[in-house]
Amino acid sequence: MTSFALYARSRALPTTLAAFAAATLFTLWAATRPETYVDPQRRIPLLALAPLLATSAIGVSLHQYAQELDRTAARPWWRLRLAHLLALTALAALLLAMAVPGHSQEFGAVAMVRNILGATGITAAAAVLVGARLSWLPTLLYFGAVFLSYSAPHLRTATVWTWSMQPGPQRAAWAVAMTAFVVGGALYVAVGTRRERERS
Repeated sequence: MTSFALYARSRALPTTLAAFAAATLFTLWAATRPETYVDPQRRIPLLALAPLLATSAIGVSLHQYAQELDRTAARPWWRLRLAHLLALTALAALLLAMAVPGHSQEFGAVAMVRNILGATGITAAAAVLVGARLSWLPTLLYFGAVFLSYSAPHLRTATVWTWSMQPGPQRAAWAVAMTAFVVGGALYVAVGTRRERERS
């Protein structure tokens, strides 16, 4: 078995790719329904749910099953972590962006890519702080809180808080999402995931 196959199995990459496929098919089905296609505002729940599903899978794939062996890798481990995170983020962004046809600049592909980046950053930071197995939880809590509170009129303009619900071209929303991605990604690449107690 090749080293790549061993790496893929140790990081549950087949399961991660299956989660991407499921999220993409669900998004495509929901986004092409007549009422959703005509009214881009109806895509807002998709912009929260689809990135959450994809980045939860990314977060779980960051788990290191044998950290002692990982430290003995011939190549610098930060490079592998960086490549892993960037490759899965790019794939998730590409698949989910293509699953949202029409009105790409409003609540479509552009907003989907932004939310994937921001959610991945939060999940990567959470993997460092609470461990990869629970890295999806802070992202779920944040996206859920924003989605439930977005209906309040005074919060719709609070871009720093509700960046994930903003239209695609919103520059401030992009700034927050990119900051989350860069900071969270850099933290994960530099430190790795938190050591977790292995189940007996």
